[in-house]
Amino acid sequence: MSLPGLDAWYAYMKSHDHAALYALLHPDAVFESPVVHTPQRGRDITFKYLSSAEQVLGGPGFRYVGEWRSANGAVLEFVTEIDGIHINGVDIITFSADGAQIVHFKVMVRPLKAINLLHQKMGAQLAKA
Repeated sequence: MSLPGLDAWYAYMKSHDHAALYALLHPDAVFESPVVHTPQRGRDITFKYLSSAEQVLGGPGFRYVGEWRSANGAVLEFVTEIDGIHINGVDIITFSADGAQIVHFKVMVRPLKAINLLHQKMGAQLAKA
C-alpha cells in the first residue's frame, strides 16, 4: 500500500508549512506523547501539539535516521540535540485507510533527561501557541 501521507509528512518537515500539516491531519486524529498524560483527540489539538513540537525539536540538528513501514503506518526514528542534551526518539504514525491522512501520531523519547527538557520546552511553546 502506498502511503502518500508519509511523503506529505516528510515534505512538511522540510517546508514547515502549517497549512499543509493541518490538511494532513484527519479530523479525528489522536496525538500521544510522553509529556502529556492522556491522548489528545481531534485535528485542532493534534495540530497544536505537532506544530509546537516542530518548533521545539525541528531545528537544524533534527534528522530522521531510520524508517520502518507497515501497510498503514510508519515508525520514524529521529535524533537531535537541544541545550547540550542528545535526544533520540520515534514518531509512530498511523494513516487513514487510503494512506493520505494521519489518524494517530505517537511520540516516544529517550533518555529521561530529554523527556524532562521537552516537557519544559513544550509547555513554554504551547503557552505561546
